[in-house]
Amino acid sequence: MPNNLSQKMLRVIFSIYLGVTCLITCTQFLTEYLKTQDSISSELKQLEETVRGPISSSLWQYNQAQLDVLIEGLIKMPIIVGVDVFDKDGENIFSKRAYSPSAVPLSTFDSKTELSWGVNGDRIFLGSLVLYSSSEIVLDRVLFGFSLIIMTAFLKLTILFWLFIWAFNRYLATPLKGLMSQVNDVQMSQDISKRIALPDIENNEIRQLQEHMNNMLSAIEADQVQLLEDEQAKRAWLEDAVAKRTAALQVSNEKLKELATRDSLTKVLNRGSFFETAQHLLTLSQRQKSPASFVLMDLDLFKSINDTYGHFIGDQVLVHFTSTIQTLVRKSDLIGRVGGEEFAIYLPDTDEKDALNIAEKIRAEVARSILDVEGKQVNYTVSIGVETSYLEEQSIGDLFKRADLKLYGAKDKGRNCVEN
Repeated sequence: MPNNLSQKMLRVIFSIYLGVTCLITCTQFLTEYLKTQDSISSELKQLEETVRGPISSSLWQYNQAQLDVLIEGLIKMPIIVGVDVFDKDGENIFSKRAYSPSAVPLSTFDSKTELSWGVNGDRIFLGSLVLYSSSEIVLDRVLFGFSLIIMTAFLKLTILFWLFIWAFNRYLATPLKGLMSQVNDVQMSQDISKRIALPDIENNEIRQLQEHMNNMLSAIEADQVQLLEDEQAKRAWLEDAVAKRTAALQVSNEKLKELATRDSLTKVLNRGSFFETAQHLLTLSQRQKSPASFVLMDLDLFKSINDTYGHFIGDQVLVHFTSTIQTLVRKSDLIGRVGGEEFAIYLPDTDEKDALNIAEKIRAEVARSILDVEGKQVNYTVSIGVETSYLEEQSIGDLFKRADLKLYGAKDKGRNCVEN
């Protein structure tokens, strides 16, 4: 056995090596943690860019249902643990957490963006959106890859520790020099298929040490093969998991986009998306110097339908009306729900005569249709205002205002008619 001095030297060397290894490992872990947190923060900012417009639109239109759907979609994202929406005075108007009060994360970090809406070229500040992520999500990403580093460091530490133990067990200079020479040769060449073979040694501790080291090298060689196979399998699994998560994220983004642009009941464009798209089409029509028409429709006495039959049947009337419109217009025509029972159609490349034709077909088809819901027969009518763009028309809002005046003219004439 080593003497007291050898034991002290061994403890000092081992303590230094262990301290340095722990320091390096901790530094690597901290660096990886910060990099991963920055990566997740970037993902949060990208999500904010994606949903900032739809959420601002929901706040501007006081569309609570659409806001609820958007927030529910966000809270299901794998990197988000909480969502807050504040109004312009900093008051919290919506708060959602993915965790229960009994399972609050140790620490969270957030990303904040302002919500605003453009009106006549000015930006109106509506409030702010805050997305939260947690340290647990960062650790989940970091620990998988970092566990391999810890295992490798532990394996290296174990091997070197036993090499020092056996080296200091004996003070026979010549056998130790030969032993260390062959051990160094294996280390320098990194060829673990080599084996230690000391000449002219008796069956004593040195021979046993040689045999143990050779067995260790064999085990390391086998472990290295297994480790490589495990690493390849884990890498393949990780790539597959990333591909699936990416695909799921793309599907979620598409669903969020659909929810942000479509009316949840009738599946046609909501007010904001309709006017935005119609403005682009109007600009295109002006460039091509082609006519375009705007049809504004309002279901007659719709409140009475809701009061008489209930809101469920009222919703079915809206769905039926939308389906009726879709059978009478072209695929290139733009349909939107711009109010509770108010709908609009933008007709590109359509003059006043053709627009009136389409409007009259819609009015007549609605007037003669009977909707059968839960054994109740419901018939209803629609009033329609039609307006055609001028050659110098620049704003879809102006076209809408003129069509709105025509719509109220149709209402004044007794409803169930078309006014142009």
